Amino acid sequence: MYIVDNYLAAIVFCFITMLCWGSWGNTQKLSSKEWPFQLFYWDYALGVFLMTVAIAFTMGSMGDQGRSFIPDLQQADGRYIFYALLGGVIFNLANLLLVIAIDIAGMAIAFPIGIGLALVLGVVTNYIDNPEGNPWLLSSGVLFVVFAIVLDAMAYRQILEKVKSDSRKGIIISLLAGIAMGFFYKYVALSMSMDFVTPEAGKLTPYSALVIFSVGLFLSNFAFNTINMYRPISGTPVTYKDYFVQGSTKLHIIGILGGAIWGLGMSFNIIASEQAGPAIAYGLGQGATMVAALWGVFIWKELKGLPKSKNWLLILMFTFFVIGIGLIIYSKEI
Repeated sequence: MYIVDNYLAAIVFCFITMLCWGSWGNTQKLSSKEWPFQLFYWDYALGVFLMTVAIAFTMGSMGDQGRSFIPDLQQADGRYIFYALLGGVIFNLANLLLVIAIDIAGMAIAFPIGIGLALVLGVVTNYIDNPEGNPWLLSSGVLFVVFAIVLDAMAYRQILEKVKSDSRKGIIISLLAGIAMGFFYKYVALSMSMDFVTPEAGKLTPYSALVIFSVGLFLSNFAFNTINMYRPISGTPVTYKDYFVQGSTKLHIIGILGGAIWGLGMSFNIIASEQAGPAIAYGLGQGATMVAALWGVFIWKELKGLPKSKNWLLILMFTFFVIGIGLIIYSKEI
Protein backbone atom coordinates (compact mmCIF):
# COMPACT_ATOMS: atom_id res chain seq x y z
CA MET A 1 0.00 0.00 0.00
CA TYR A 2 1.09 3.59 -0.47
CA ILE A 3 2.62 5.06 2.70
CA VAL A 4 3.54 8.69 3.40
CA ASP A 5 7.13 8.48 4.63
CA ASN A 6 7.97 12.03 5.79
CA TYR A 7 6.43 14.93 7.70
CA LEU A 8 6.52 17.39 4.80
CA ALA A 9 4.49 15.06 2.58
CA ALA A 10 2.08 14.53 5.48
CA ILE A 11 1.58 18.29 5.74
CA VAL A 12 0.83 18.49 2.00
CA PHE A 13 -1.74 15.71 2.39
CA CYS A 14 -3.31 17.56 5.33
CA PHE A 15 -3.55 20.76 3.29
CA ILE A 16 -5.37 18.82 0.57
CA THR A 17 -7.69 17.62 3.32
CA MET A 18 -8.22 21.22 4.38
CA LEU A 19 -9.19 22.23 0.85
CA CYS A 20 -11.52 19.25 0.40
CA TRP A 21 -13.24 19.54 3.77
CA GLY A 22 -13.66 23.28 3.34
CA SER A 23 -15.04 23.03 -0.19
CA TRP A 24 -17.45 20.10 -0.34
CA GLY A 25 -20.22 22.27 1.15
CA ASN A 26 -20.34 24.19 -2.11
CA THR A 27 -22.02 21.20 -3.73
CA GLN A 28 -24.84 21.48 -1.21
CA LYS A 29 -25.16 25.18 -1.97
CA LEU A 30 -25.28 24.45 -5.72
CA SER A 31 -28.15 21.99 -5.35
CA SER A 32 -30.08 23.53 -2.45
CA LYS A 33 -32.50 25.58 -4.58
CA GLU A 34 -33.74 22.50 -6.45
CA TRP A 35 -33.01 19.64 -4.07
CA PRO A 36 -33.83 19.25 -0.34
CA PHE A 37 -30.64 18.71 1.65
CA GLN A 38 -32.03 15.48 3.16
CA LEU A 39 -32.05 13.97 -0.34
CA PHE A 40 -28.71 15.55 -1.22
CA TYR A 41 -27.24 13.84 1.81
CA TRP A 42 -27.98 10.33 0.48
CA ASP A 43 -25.83 11.04 -2.56
CA TYR A 44 -23.18 12.61 -0.34
CA ALA A 45 -22.97 9.45 1.82
CA LEU A 46 -22.73 7.32 -1.32
CA GLY A 47 -19.94 9.55 -2.65
CA VAL A 48 -17.89 9.11 0.53
CA PHE A 49 -18.22 5.33 0.29
CA LEU A 50 -17.31 5.18 -3.41
CA MET A 51 -14.24 7.36 -2.93
CA THR A 52 -12.85 5.34 0.00
CA VAL A 53 -13.40 2.07 -1.87
CA ALA A 54 -11.67 3.47 -4.98
CA ILE A 55 -8.67 4.60 -2.91
CA ALA A 56 -8.54 1.24 -1.09
CA PHE A 57 -8.30 -0.69 -4.36
CA THR A 58 -5.68 1.69 -5.80
CA MET A 59 -3.40 3.37 -3.25
CA GLY A 60 -4.31 0.79 -0.62
CA SER A 61 -3.42 -2.18 -2.81
CA MET A 62 -0.21 -1.04 -4.53
CA GLY A 63 3.42 -1.57 -3.57
CA ASP A 64 5.02 -4.07 -1.20
CA GLN A 65 4.88 -2.13 2.09
CA GLY A 66 2.32 -2.71 4.80
CA ARG A 67 -0.76 -4.88 4.27
CA SER A 68 -2.86 -4.39 1.17
CA PHE A 69 -6.58 -3.77 1.47
CA ILE A 70 -8.15 -7.25 1.13
CA PRO A 71 -5.59 -9.16 3.27
CA ASP A 72 -5.94 -6.48 5.92
CA LEU A 73 -9.71 -6.89 6.08
CA GLN A 74 -9.33 -10.65 6.35
CA GLN A 75 -7.08 -10.47 9.42
CA ALA A 76 -8.90 -7.63 11.24
CA ASP A 77 -10.11 -8.13 14.80
CA GLY A 78 -13.81 -7.42 15.40
CA ARG A 79 -13.06 -4.86 18.12
CA TYR A 80 -11.13 -2.64 15.72
CA ILE A 81 -13.74 -3.02 13.00
CA PHE A 82 -16.28 -1.81 15.58
CA TYR A 83 -14.14 1.26 16.38
CA ALA A 84 -14.00 2.24 12.69
CA LEU A 85 -17.75 1.68 12.28
CA LEU A 86 -18.44 3.73 15.41
CA GLY A 87 -16.32 6.55 14.03
CA GLY A 88 -18.49 6.56 10.91
CA VAL A 89 -21.72 6.60 12.92
CA ILE A 90 -20.59 9.48 15.16
CA PHE A 91 -19.32 11.43 12.17
CA ASN A 92 -22.57 10.93 10.30
CA LEU A 93 -24.62 12.31 13.18
CA ALA A 94 -22.28 15.29 13.49
CA ASN A 95 -22.11 15.97 9.78
CA LEU A 96 -25.86 15.71 9.28
CA LEU A 97 -26.27 18.35 11.99
CA LEU A 98 -23.66 20.45 10.21
CA VAL A 99 -25.50 20.14 6.88
CA ILE A 100 -28.70 21.26 8.63
CA ALA A 101 -26.81 24.22 10.11
CA ILE A 102 -25.45 25.15 6.66
CA ASP A 103 -29.00 25.05 5.30
CA ILE A 104 -30.16 27.41 8.07
CA ALA A 105 -27.22 29.75 8.66
CA GLY A 106 -24.86 29.38 5.69
CA MET A 107 -21.27 28.20 5.22
CA ALA A 108 -19.63 31.29 6.68
CA ILE A 109 -21.33 30.63 10.02
CA ALA A 110 -21.87 26.88 10.34
CA PHE A 111 -18.31 25.92 9.42
CA PRO A 112 -16.37 28.30 11.69
CA ILE A 113 -18.57 27.54 14.70
CA GLY A 114 -19.17 23.81 14.19
CA ILE A 115 -15.85 22.75 12.70
CA GLY A 116 -13.87 25.21 14.82
CA LEU A 117 -15.28 23.62 17.97
CA ALA A 118 -14.63 20.16 16.52
CA LEU A 119 -11.01 21.16 15.91
CA VAL A 120 -10.51 22.05 19.56
CA LEU A 121 -12.15 18.89 20.92
CA GLY A 122 -10.60 16.65 18.26
CA VAL A 123 -7.05 17.86 18.86
CA VAL A 124 -7.41 17.41 22.63
CA THR A 125 -8.95 13.92 22.49
CA ASN A 126 -6.52 12.65 19.85
CA TYR A 127 -3.50 14.11 21.65
CA ILE A 128 -4.51 12.33 24.86
CA ASP A 129 -4.70 8.99 23.01
CA ASN A 130 -1.59 9.53 20.87
CA PRO A 131 0.59 12.50 21.98
CA GLU A 132 2.55 13.89 19.01
CA GLY A 133 4.12 17.35 18.88
CA ASN A 134 4.92 20.07 21.38
CA PRO A 135 1.83 20.44 23.62
CA TRP A 136 2.40 24.17 24.23
CA LEU A 137 2.65 25.07 20.56
CA LEU A 138 -0.24 22.76 19.70
CA SER A 139 -2.47 24.24 22.40
CA SER A 140 -1.44 27.77 21.38
CA GLY A 141 -2.46 27.03 17.80
CA VAL A 142 -5.81 25.70 18.98
CA LEU A 143 -6.28 28.80 21.15
CA PHE A 144 -5.80 31.08 18.13
CA VAL A 145 -8.45 29.07 16.30
CA VAL A 146 -10.80 29.60 19.26
CA PHE A 147 -10.17 33.36 19.00
CA ALA A 148 -11.04 33.17 15.29
CA ILE A 149 -14.30 31.38 16.10
CA VAL A 150 -15.24 34.09 18.59
CA LEU A 151 -14.53 36.80 16.02
CA ASP A 152 -16.67 34.98 13.46
CA ALA A 153 -19.53 34.83 15.95
CA MET A 154 -19.10 38.56 16.64
CA ALA A 155 -19.27 39.31 12.91
CA TYR A 156 -22.41 37.23 12.55
CA ARG A 157 -24.02 38.99 15.50
CA GLN A 158 -23.73 42.27 13.59
CA ILE A 159 -26.11 41.02 10.90
CA LEU A 160 -28.21 38.60 12.93
CA GLU A 161 -31.29 40.83 12.93
CA LYS A 162 -31.12 41.12 9.12
CA VAL A 163 -31.21 37.42 8.32
CA LYS A 164 -33.70 34.61 8.79
CA SER A 165 -35.39 34.50 12.17
CA ASP A 166 -34.29 30.91 12.80
CA SER A 167 -30.57 31.67 12.40
CA ARG A 168 -30.03 31.39 16.16
CA LYS A 169 -31.22 27.80 15.79
CA GLY A 170 -28.50 27.37 13.16
CA ILE A 171 -25.85 28.49 15.64
CA ILE A 172 -27.10 26.04 18.29
CA ILE A 173 -27.11 23.17 15.78
CA SER A 174 -23.59 24.17 14.67
CA LEU A 175 -22.42 23.88 18.27
CA LEU A 176 -24.01 20.43 18.66
CA ALA A 177 -22.41 19.33 15.39
CA GLY A 178 -19.01 20.55 16.60
CA ILE A 179 -19.25 18.63 19.88
CA ALA A 180 -20.07 15.36 18.10
CA MET A 181 -17.53 16.02 15.33
CA GLY A 182 -14.77 16.38 17.92
CA PHE A 183 -14.97 12.70 18.89
CA PHE A 184 -15.37 10.67 15.69
CA TYR A 185 -11.73 10.80 14.58
CA LYS A 186 -10.32 9.23 17.74
CA TYR A 187 -12.25 6.01 17.11
CA VAL A 188 -10.97 5.74 13.55
CA ALA A 189 -7.43 6.30 14.89
CA LEU A 190 -7.97 3.67 17.62
CA SER A 191 -8.96 1.12 14.97
CA MET A 192 -5.62 1.49 13.17
CA SER A 193 -2.05 0.45 13.80
CA MET A 194 0.10 3.60 13.94
CA ASP A 195 2.94 1.69 12.27
CA PHE A 196 1.79 1.48 8.67
CA VAL A 197 4.91 -0.35 7.38
CA THR A 198 4.64 -3.27 9.82
CA PRO A 199 1.07 -2.94 11.12
CA GLU A 200 0.04 -4.61 14.35
CA ALA A 201 -1.88 -7.87 13.93
CA GLY A 202 -5.63 -7.49 14.29
CA LYS A 203 -5.63 -3.74 13.79
CA LEU A 204 -6.55 -2.04 10.52
CA THR A 205 -4.42 -0.17 8.04
CA PRO A 206 -5.70 3.30 7.06
CA TYR A 207 -7.29 2.13 3.81
CA SER A 208 -9.44 -0.62 5.33
CA ALA A 209 -10.32 1.64 8.28
CA LEU A 210 -11.56 4.26 5.82
CA VAL A 211 -13.83 1.82 4.00
CA ILE A 212 -15.31 0.47 7.24
CA PHE A 213 -15.75 4.05 8.47
CA SER A 214 -17.69 4.92 5.31
CA VAL A 215 -19.85 1.80 5.73
CA GLY A 216 -20.74 3.00 9.24
CA LEU A 217 -21.56 6.42 7.82
CA PHE A 218 -23.80 5.03 5.07
CA LEU A 219 -25.66 2.46 7.19
CA SER A 220 -26.35 4.91 10.02
CA ASN A 221 -27.86 7.22 7.42
CA PHE A 222 -30.88 4.91 7.29
CA ALA A 223 -31.59 5.89 10.89
CA PHE A 224 -30.42 9.51 11.17
CA ASN A 225 -31.39 10.81 7.76
CA THR A 226 -34.67 8.90 7.62
CA ILE A 227 -35.74 10.68 10.80
CA ASN A 228 -34.62 13.98 9.29
CA MET A 229 -36.54 13.27 6.09
CA TYR A 230 -39.85 12.65 7.77
CA ARG A 231 -39.38 14.88 10.87
CA PRO A 232 -37.00 17.57 9.61
CA ILE A 233 -35.36 20.14 11.89
CA SER A 234 -35.21 22.47 8.91
CA GLY A 235 -37.12 22.41 5.64
CA THR A 236 -40.18 20.39 4.62
CA PRO A 237 -40.67 16.63 4.97
CA VAL A 238 -39.59 14.45 2.04
CA THR A 239 -39.93 10.75 1.23
CA TYR A 240 -37.80 8.06 -0.36
CA LYS A 241 -40.03 8.30 -3.41
CA ASP A 242 -38.98 11.94 -3.79
CA TYR A 243 -35.34 10.84 -4.06
CA PHE A 244 -36.07 8.78 -7.15
CA VAL A 245 -38.80 10.96 -8.70
CA GLN A 246 -37.54 14.52 -8.09
CA GLY A 247 -33.81 14.09 -8.52
CA SER A 248 -32.21 14.69 -11.91
CA THR A 249 -28.98 13.01 -12.96
CA LYS A 250 -27.21 16.34 -12.51
CA LEU A 251 -28.39 16.71 -8.92
CA HIS A 252 -27.35 13.17 -8.03
CA ILE A 253 -23.91 13.74 -9.54
CA ILE A 254 -23.47 16.97 -7.57
CA GLY A 255 -24.28 15.15 -4.32
CA ILE A 256 -21.97 12.22 -5.07
CA LEU A 257 -19.24 14.70 -6.01
CA GLY A 258 -19.66 16.44 -2.64
CA GLY A 259 -19.21 13.15 -0.82
CA ALA A 260 -16.26 12.15 -3.00
CA ILE A 261 -14.53 15.47 -2.26
CA TRP A 262 -14.98 14.99 1.48
CA GLY A 263 -13.94 11.32 1.23
CA LEU A 264 -10.75 12.25 -0.59
CA GLY A 265 -9.91 14.72 2.16
CA MET A 266 -10.61 12.17 4.91
CA SER A 267 -8.53 9.54 3.14
CA PHE A 268 -5.51 11.81 2.72
CA ASN A 269 -5.79 12.90 6.35
CA ILE A 270 -5.81 9.35 7.70
CA ILE A 271 -2.96 8.36 5.37
CA ALA A 272 -0.93 11.29 6.74
CA SER A 273 -1.69 10.54 10.40
CA GLU A 274 1.25 8.17 10.94
CA GLN A 275 3.84 10.86 10.13
CA ALA A 276 1.95 13.85 11.49
CA GLY A 277 0.22 12.18 14.44
CA PRO A 278 -3.59 12.02 14.71
CA ALA A 279 -3.92 15.24 16.72
CA ILE A 280 -1.90 17.36 14.26
CA ALA A 281 -3.41 15.71 11.17
CA TYR A 282 -6.94 16.28 12.44
CA GLY A 283 -6.16 19.83 13.56
CA LEU A 284 -4.72 20.78 10.18
CA GLY A 285 -7.57 19.15 8.28
CA GLN A 286 -10.08 21.13 10.27
CA GLY A 287 -8.40 24.29 9.08
CA ALA A 288 -11.13 23.70 6.50
CA THR A 289 -13.04 26.20 8.59
CA MET A 290 -11.01 29.01 7.04
CA VAL A 291 -11.46 27.64 3.53
CA ALA A 292 -15.24 27.36 4.01
CA ALA A 293 -15.42 30.85 5.47
CA LEU A 294 -13.57 32.20 2.43
CA TRP A 295 -16.11 30.53 0.14
CA GLY A 296 -18.99 31.82 2.25
CA VAL A 297 -17.73 35.41 2.49
CA PHE A 298 -16.30 36.01 -0.97
CA ILE A 299 -18.26 33.68 -3.28
CA TRP A 300 -21.66 33.24 -1.62
CA LYS A 301 -21.69 36.74 -0.04
CA GLU A 302 -23.17 35.39 3.19
CA LEU A 303 -21.87 38.30 5.27
CA LYS A 304 -22.70 41.07 2.79
CA GLY A 305 -24.85 42.72 5.45
CA LEU A 306 -21.84 43.30 7.69
CA PRO A 307 -21.15 47.06 8.12
CA LYS A 308 -17.86 48.15 6.54
CA SER A 309 -16.76 49.49 9.90
CA LYS A 310 -16.80 45.89 11.17
CA ASN A 311 -14.69 44.36 8.38
CA TRP A 312 -11.77 44.26 10.81
CA LEU A 313 -13.53 41.29 12.45
CA LEU A 314 -13.14 39.23 9.27
CA ILE A 315 -9.54 40.31 8.72
CA LEU A 316 -8.61 39.43 12.28
CA MET A 317 -10.54 36.15 12.08
CA PHE A 318 -8.59 34.94 9.06
CA THR A 319 -5.30 36.20 10.56
CA PHE A 320 -5.88 34.21 13.74
CA PHE A 321 -6.75 31.10 11.73
CA VAL A 322 -3.51 31.36 9.75
CA ILE A 323 -1.45 31.83 12.93
CA GLY A 324 -3.22 28.92 14.59
CA ILE A 325 -2.65 26.56 11.68
CA GLY A 326 1.01 27.63 11.49
CA LEU A 327 1.55 26.85 15.18
CA ILE A 328 -0.11 23.45 14.79
CA ILE A 329 2.26 22.62 11.91
CA TYR A 330 5.34 23.85 13.76
CA SER A 331 4.45 21.92 16.92
CA LYS A 332 5.81 18.70 15.35
CA GLU A 333 9.13 20.32 14.48
CA ILE A 334 10.08 21.17 18.08
